[in-house]
Amino acid sequence: MAAEYETIQYEVRDAVCTITLNRPEVYNAFNETMTAELLSALKTAERDASIRALIITGAGKAFCSGQDLKTLKDNYVKGYVPVLGERLRKGYNPMILKMRNMEKPIIAAVNGVAAGAGCSLALAADLRIMAESATLIEVFVHVGLVPDSGSTYMLPRLVGMGKAFEMCALGDKVGAKEALRLGLTNRVVADDAVAGQAHELACRLAALPTKAIGLTKRLLNQAFDHTLEQQLEAEAFVQRTAGETADHFEGVRAFIDKRTPEFHGK
Repeated sequence: MAAEYETIQYEVRDAVCTITLNRPEVYNAFNETMTAELLSALKTAERDASIRALIITGAGKAFCSGQDLKTLKDNYVKGYVPVLGERLRKGYNPMILKMRNMEKPIIAAVNGVAAGAGCSLALAADLRIMAESATLIEVFVHVGLVPDSGSTYMLPRLVGMGKAFEMCALGDKVGAKEALRLGLTNRVVADDAVAGQAHELACRLAALPTKAIGLTKRLLNQAFDHTLEQQLEAEAFVQRTAGETADHFEGVRAFIDKRTPEFHGK
């Protein structure tokens, strides 16, 4: 049984874990508790072999509005020098690394605004489904900061250097339709269909060979940093692992027997 959380909700259904950011009164902005709880929930889902896909979404009108700056108001007085790098190293960075390194598919169901670290959180997922009214915004520049939590890594890979710079330097909102055109989201759906569409897609992923999907994610993570020769060798190494899974055997037997395969994530 999953732990009880203060700032998130954790639900498992149909082999899908749904993690809901649950601070709707502040548009699901991150405080220290929510950052720690989200990382804990991700670790729990990673360890649970019965979970074969994840969804991250937000309660209420927003996906996540980024850091809760109101919690910092007592600190920001004359003479205060924030130590933001350590906050990233201890809080956000482990969370983003866990998402990218977890060999299970993660869907961001972006039900509303995803701003700042909330935008980075959505970009760190493997797939994104956005509500028609949802927006992405790299808001950091408006408070004199640089994009963090993986945005400067993910954005150029998704949209190219020029558009990434524009989004980061100007801090303009990107609507769902524009996000789809740019390749920032995989699907745009009606506002009231986000949860259902995300669960349907997650169930499709959960019914597929989980280890093969996880190994594919590993290869794609490496692809931009490898030479062709290195990536070919990585594919050969990982393919050997995939070839030893029960799901590979089942897939081949099902093809030979002319039936639908039944994968079990093993």
